[in-house]
Amino acid sequence: MEHLVWQLDPVLVSFMGLKIHWYGVLFAVAITAGFQVMKRIYTKENLDVESLDNLLIYCVVGIIVGARLAHCIFYDPDYYFAHPLKILAIWEGGLASHGGGLGAILALYYYQRKVKLPFLFLLDRLAIATAIFGFFVRMANFANSEILGDPTTQPWGIIFARVDMLPRHPAQLYEAFTYLAIFIGLYALYQYTQIKQRHGAIFGLFLVLVFSARIAIESIKVSQAAYSETLLSAGQLLSLPFLAVGIILLFLAYRNKRA
Repeated sequence: MEHLVWQLDPVLVSFMGLKIHWYGVLFAVAITAGFQVMKRIYTKENLDVESLDNLLIYCVVGIIVGARLAHCIFYDPDYYFAHPLKILAIWEGGLASHGGGLGAILALYYYQRKVKLPFLFLLDRLAIATAIFGFFVRMANFANSEILGDPTTQPWGIIFARVDMLPRHPAQLYEAFTYLAIFIGLYALYQYTQIKQRHGAIFGLFLVLVFSARIAIESIKVSQAAYSETLLSAGQLLSLPFLAVGIILLFLAYRNKRA
C-alpha cells in the first residue's frame, strides 16, 4: 500500500542568513484571518473597529504566554522546573493550545474592561475568530511535521519523512478541518439565527465542539507529555474543564425560553 510521503522543508525562504519558516508564516496568517473575522463582525454591529488593534495585541501576547506556560507546566514540568530560563526559549518549540486559549480569554477580559462591552458578548464573537485561527495553526503544525498521530494502515495515513517512515494518522489535519467546519458552522449561526442574542451560547457551543473533537482526536495522537500517562492523555485531561464550561454556558444561555 502506498502512502503520501510528507517531507516539506520547514524553511520557506532563506536569504543572507535570514530564515522564514512555514510555521511562522501560517501563524501570521492565522492571526490575520482571526483579526479580519473580528473586523467584519465589528463593522456589522457598528462597534469601534479601531479598538481591535488593542485586542489583537492583547490576544497575541496572551496566546503566546499562556500556550508556553501551559506546555512547560503540564507537558514537561520536571525539565522546566529544573531549567526555568528555558521557559523563555519559545524558539525551541513547545506551545500548548489549551493554555493559549486561556491566555486569550484573560486578554479579552482585560480588553473588555476598557471598551465596556459585555464579556460573554465578546467571547461569543471571539470564538468564531478563534476557530479559523485554529485551522491555520494546525496547518502550520502539519507543515512542521509535528503533533503526529499514531501509526496506521489506513490508506489516508501519511509518512512524515522528517520523523520516521511509518504511515501515521494526520492528526493535525483532522483537527484543522474540524476547526474549519466549526468556523463555518458558527459563522452561519451568527449570521442567520438569533443565537447571538443569547450571550454565552456561541462560546459555549464552540467549547463543546472543539474540546469534544480534541478528546476524540487525542486518542490517536502520539503522546506529547514527557511523563507516563494513564487512562487519559494530558491533552484529554486539559480538555475536560473546557468541555464542562461549554456545557454549563449552553445550559445557562437556554435556561429561559426567551433570550
